[in-house]
Amino acid sequence: MRIAVYGAAGRVGTRLIDAIITDPGLELAAAHVSPGSAWIGRQVGNTIIEYRPAEPSINAHCDAIIDFSSPAASIALQRIIGVRRVPTIIGTTGFSAAELVEIDRAARHRPILTGANFALGFTAFGQAVSQFARAHPGARVVIEEVYHRRKKRAPSGTSLLLAATVRDAQKAAGGAIALEPEIVVRRLGDTVGINDVRFDLTDSDTRFTFTVQTISSYARGALAAAAKLVASGVDVGRHDAFNF
Repeated sequence: MRIAVYGAAGRVGTRLIDAIITDPGLELAAAHVSPGSAWIGRQVGNTIIEYRPAEPSINAHCDAIIDFSSPAASIALQRIIGVRRVPTIIGTTGFSAAELVEIDRAARHRPILTGANFALGFTAFGQAVSQFARAHPGARVVIEEVYHRRKKRAPSGTSLLLAATVRDAQKAAGGAIALEPEIVVRRLGDTVGINDVRFDLTDSDTRFTFTVQTISSYARGALAAAAKLVASGVDVGRHDAFNF
């Protein structure tokens, strides 16, 4: 499978490049960086590929594009791709409502898989949290996240997804409006990612904790998602990786 990486100089993008060029079953089709990047023109490892800005012919020779960039860059990518049907995996988060509308518009032309957290094992973690929330609709829930000190202080897309998952599960099970889960944000050193969901049952409590040890986990999960999206044969539409 030939993969193009968009945001190739970023924290996850560099791990994606490493994972692709060391996997005999994968081939790097392109390594795209921002137009002003100092990486432009550099050779990618021992390949013949150079880091380049994206261009309209981005999908000419790739089976899928994996995008870990920024909301603005991600929208620019969708405009560059135009009406081409190349499958796209978007690991970028923080989109505005208007930007999501534009992604949905782009998904009329190709399959797009978006996700708040592509780390291996996260989907199973979220499903376990949802199952417990359904079993205890009256529990008070606190969601705590710990990420590296450079990440913005606003709740991550992962925490917002977990909060929505808990809220929907409790509401469905209790038949009433569930209490809004509390989100606690912490930033510590170079922490890759810790997501903790605590259910307060008054006389007892239960914790679910998901820890990402290395950034490579996001890269490996995105590659697995790309393979699944391509193999699925889905033609168009935006899909949520959490339920795909």
